[in-house]
Amino acid sequence: MSPTFETARNPPLMMTGGDPYIRALMRMISASEASDRQPYSVIYGGSHAKSLDRHPEQCIRITSGPNINNCSTAAGRYQMINTTWATMSKKYHPQPDCLLFVFQCAYSFEPEYQDAVVHAWLSDEKFWKMNISQSLKDGKLEQVRKRLSSTWTSLGYGIETNTVTSKLAGIYQQILQEELARKSKL
Repeated sequence: MSPTFETARNPPLMMTGGDPYIRALMRMISASEASDRQPYSVIYGGSHAKSLDRHPEQCIRITSGPNINNCSTAAGRYQMINTTWATMSKKYHPQPDCLLFVFQCAYSFEPEYQDAVVHAWLSDEKFWKMNISQSLKDGKLEQVRKRLSSTWTSLGYGIETNTVTSKLAGIYQQILQEELARKSKL
């Protein structure tokens, strides 16, 4: 195991079920984007949301890197910005809370819904123009990381990296073994 990768800082997903290859990918994304003991509530910069009834939408000033002085609304285990969450939750959220006559929905940002939305999104071949699960089964993690790097810039191939980026392949393999073992116990 990598000395910088602690399982406690990358807990199992809250959702049950799902493709183990996609689940491992989700945990790898989290290891790079939201390495925190409470990843579901972490906000860009390290503070935590008090409520996950909806995306926190806090605009935090970026203090370094290529986007310095801009702000980020990234939040949650997958550090999704508010506009990405709004778009993807409309498409993939399994239980939106909608007002019938107003056609307005609220999309809970609770942990199981963050997982469900991201799992469904990563499983959408049309959106990504590839079968991510099959690519992972075929050992094409780097191809997948390249495809996802415009969304999650710390995966490498994007505009930002971090201290975990170079270790992601090993982290993915370790987590995949955990996810495959978990599935075999079900």
